[in-house]
Amino acid sequence: MYVLVNARRVVGFCVVSLAALALGWHERHRIRGLVERTAHSNPLAAPPVLARVGEPTPMSTVVAEPIFIGGRKPNWQDWGWGPHDDVPNGPARIDMSGWKGWILGRPGLTGDFGGLSFRFKAPPEYGDFLTVHLENQGDKNYPVVKIDAARGKALPDGWREVAVSMGELNPDERSFNQVVFFVSKVVPSGWVSFDNIVLTALPDPSTLPPPPTKDVAMTIDWGAKTPINPLIYGSALGDFSMGMTARRWGGNRSSRYNWQLNADNSASDWFFENHQAEGLGVLAYLKDSLDHGMTSAVTVPMLGWVAKDTTSFGFPKSIFGDQDGFDREAGNGMKGGKEIRPGPPTQTCVAAPPAFIQQWIEAIKRADQVRGKRGANEYILDNEPNLWNHTHRDVHPDPLSYDELLQRTIDYGSAIRATDHDAIIAGPAEWGWTGYFYSAKDMVSGPSSRPDRKAHGDVPLAAWYLKKLHEYEQKTGTKVIDVFDLHFYPQGQDVFSAAGGRGTDALRIRSTRALWDPTYVDESWIKEPVMLIPRMKAWVAENYPGLGISIGEWSFGGEGHMSGALATAEALGRFGQLGVTSAYYWVNPPLSSPTYWAFRAFRNFDSKGGRFEDFSLHTTAGEGTSLFASRDEAGTHYVFIALNLMRDSIARAHIDAPPGGHMSKRQVFQYTGGPLGFAPPKPLPNEGAAVIELPPMSISVVDVRVTP
Repeated sequence: MYVLVNARRVVGFCVVSLAALALGWHERHRIRGLVERTAHSNPLAAPPVLARVGEPTPMSTVVAEPIFIGGRKPNWQDWGWGPHDDVPNGPARIDMSGWKGWILGRPGLTGDFGGLSFRFKAPPEYGDFLTVHLENQGDKNYPVVKIDAARGKALPDGWREVAVSMGELNPDERSFNQVVFFVSKVVPSGWVSFDNIVLTALPDPSTLPPPPTKDVAMTIDWGAKTPINPLIYGSALGDFSMGMTARRWGGNRSSRYNWQLNADNSASDWFFENHQAEGLGVLAYLKDSLDHGMTSAVTVPMLGWVAKDTTSFGFPKSIFGDQDGFDREAGNGMKGGKEIRPGPPTQTCVAAPPAFIQQWIEAIKRADQVRGKRGANEYILDNEPNLWNHTHRDVHPDPLSYDELLQRTIDYGSAIRATDHDAIIAGPAEWGWTGYFYSAKDMVSGPSSRPDRKAHGDVPLAAWYLKKLHEYEQKTGTKVIDVFDLHFYPQGQDVFSAAGGRGTDALRIRSTRALWDPTYVDESWIKEPVMLIPRMKAWVAENYPGLGISIGEWSFGGEGHMSGALATAEALGRFGQLGVTSAYYWVNPPLSSPTYWAFRAFRNFDSKGGRFEDFSLHTTAGEGTSLFASRDEAGTHYVFIALNLMRDSIARAHIDAPPGGHMSKRQVFQYTGGPLGFAPPKPLPNEGAAVIELPPMSISVVDVRVTP
């Protein structure tokens, strides 16, 4: 797996073993929880109580994040461009003449805040001059709030104390990490003093009035139905109780997996070390899946090299000398922040040509014959090959080209096809946005110059790949792939992480629109519509009609938050609606986490096997909500999943009754967070449309039985 966040590359740790997946390997966990009441020797310390814009509720006086109280607090940095006059253990003094200002930043800031409170003192002749706004690593698209004489309250000695709600500063509830004080007009030289700058907590929920209720229309087209492929409920790992239908053996280590030794290499994720693959070998893995009523997808190496043992490593200190990091004698292959040119691949590996893979497929087939069941439903041609020159640079230091990707796909895919004619083969298993459009060779030069792509008609890599494989089948009669496979991770700030907070949570939920919505401009460095599933379908239709599509790795992070559960449920619903062939969550939702229960909404909502049915129906839902509808073949069983994506409002949903027959049973199961899962079902009337109140940020499953 590979995630590019804010244009900085972060290599994730994708492992094939069951036990080695120490989850959170690349998530930026933040441990926060500082909550204190303002305590300052200044008698003016008590923050004011001001109403939040548009809300009757007063702001909390509880300090959630102190920024500057007699000096900057830990982790906060001074990025201001106005001259400073520092006073030890006192207020900050800033010259804001001309167009000068002051920025206080904390990289990685997360959390929910009610507002910003601060004191300032300025020369009287300045009048109304001050503004404040938030930023997020250069993103300045936040409201600018003017601080005029009507705001806050006057304090002794010319000071003024002000509180500004997040409703004004951050109405879209986005992540931020900077507070910016600026001027609204040119002022002369003079000192502006600041002190007691804090982010306040949200009000105690027990003091708030009930959330408002909004009526939302939800409609279902009872006509055309789309078959749902059960393989969309796959996962790399996961507790079997979550109801997953398939498992994917994959990740970075799988590119160098030696099935004969059950050995692999951790690549750049961990010092390029060979290891015994922890947990089950692949044959036992396939059997374990079958024993639990599911099938498997197996990632097949086509890198050309696999681990030769369980002890070697790529950059030994004895050969390469000092490096930037070591695990005992194994170096990280970096010196002074630059990559060291590796030695021969035989330092850690043995050659693995297509014939080696054929032997592996033959071993899998023999095991299938013994048990009378197919263990591998799908073979995936390696993992994120455009990243080999980063993740596996000790054996593949040169960037992948269009031609190399095509040739390896043909060589290894044909070998699989010759050995297992009925196999389902998927590729190219690319990591993300730039990997869809450019080769690694292009990325070394830069997308603007893109020499490799231009040498191939300036066609996006994925489209060219499909077209050439289609031409190959027409020429030779060999179908190398059956499924077009890409990976997807949201790229917005902190979305794919454990980070929470109103801004991150809201962005996480909005980011799901990148899977399907052509009007959604991705809120990341991508800054254009991704519309991944429609894009994949269009590429297939134009270049290789008839292929299935797979999202071979995906996640929206936030597994411990309802925002993560809602994003997961939204994705699973869209996969079914849009006819995705297979999808595999990376890596596994923790047992009883909100994301775990999002899977259960589709796979076992009542703990008795109740699940989303086999055919998806077209739906529409009001703003802030989503509705997914399913039915069985006979039209006697319907299951609807309604999502309230709004944090602060109850959605009163009106859902029509299925046409024809009589509803013999209709009940709703609801989940609002926590480890215990869905609340006991509530019966609904068996006649007419259902009116259901959906709690804020909740998943509701409506189970309907119809008697013809």
